[in-house]
This record gives sequence, C-alpha cells and structure tokens, in this order.
Amino acid sequence: MKKLKLIQSIVDNGVVAVLRGKDANEVYEMAEQAIAGGIKVIEVTMTVPSALTAIEKLAAKYSSTTNDPSKFAIIGVGTVLDPETARAAILSGSEFVVGPALNPATITLCNRYRVPVMPGVMTIKEIQEALELGVDVVKLFPGSSPSMIKSIKGPLPQANIMPTGGVTLDNLGEWIAAGAVAVGIGSDLTTEAVKQGDLSLVAKRAAQYIQAFQAAKK
Repeated sequence: MKKLKLIQSIVDNGVVAVLRGKDANEVYEMAEQAIAGGIKVIEVTMTVPSALTAIEKLAAKYSSTTNDPSKFAIIGVGTVLDPETARAAILSGSEFVVGPALNPATITLCNRYRVPVMPGVMTIKEIQEALELGVDVVKLFPGSSPSMIKSIKGPLPQANIMPTGGVTLDNLGEWIAAGAVAVGIGSDLTTEAVKQGDLSLVAKRAAQYIQAFQAAKK
C-alpha cells in the first residue's frame, strides 16, 4: 500500500522540485528551502556530485509518513539511467525514482521493491510501453507545450502524465487544465537564487509555484 499512498501524495502535492547543483551540500540546502516554501516533493538528480549523500541526509530529516507538517517531505532521485543506480538510491532513502528515458530494467527493479518510478517519455509508443511495464505516472520530457497532453490523451486517456521542462509560473495552469497530474520544476526554481548567491530565494519561488498550482486545481 505504501507505493499507492506515495503516488497519491505526489499527485496531491502536485509540484516536484527537480534539483541540480554544484555538490551535495548545495542541493541539500536547495531542498531545505524548497520544502520551506511549500514544495514537499524533492527530486535530487544523479548528475549532482555525491547525490546519494544529499538523499541520505534529506531522508534522515524528512518523512512521507510523519504527522508533523514541518518534517513532511517525499524525497526521490532523478536522472536515473539504470537499475543499479536506482537500487543504490533506494538504499539511500529515495522513495521514488525518475529517469530521463524509458529503461525497462529500471522499471522492473522499482516494481520489485514497490517503489514509484517515473520514466521519461516523448512518444505514444514509449508511453504505451511504460504502461505495459506497470508504470503509474510517466514523465513527459521535455514538456514543450500543454497541447502535447491533449494529443496523448486522445489514444491514451488512461495515462497519468507529469511534464518536466517547459513548465513555468505563467503556463502551469495550462498544464494542469490540459490534464497533467503533477509538474516538475527545474532550473526556474533555483537559477536566480544561485545567481544572487541567496538560496533563500528558492523558498520564495517555491511558494509562488505552490500558489499557482493550488489556484490551477480550483
């Protein structure tokens, strides 16, 4: 049941912070700020040096099952290319796995351990294959236009789609209206904060995204 509850919680929270940085410490602080701003689903990408260290620290501090709102967050891993990386991340505390592309072996591994997995897809063929492999939510990457979801939903209305890349504050509402179950936010969340040397700006940007998501859901 934990897998189903996690998927529902990710969908309910709606916004996933996709975090990249120069090292584990920077990404950990970015995650702290994003959580403080209201984004409770954190994806630490494996392109970050020592990414597993950041995941371990975050998983030790936050929980998806706590009743304490200040300690609630769902910590996951992104840019996973293979099952070996997925397994290492799961052992480090990752509660969901995201890949940039469709890798059947990674999906099999995650299904074995009942961990939500969201592979990156672009075509109807890839989405159909993901569904056949037992994927619950696919990551539309890159998400160039909300109209893509309408096109996908024609032949595959049962697909649960999370766009990542191409989602902004200005068009988040369009993505939700088009049928996205959640959205992934990457560089737009952190670029200005890194440029200014003030990671507290991540919290302010996160709050804006949560406000936009909640408005779109109404």
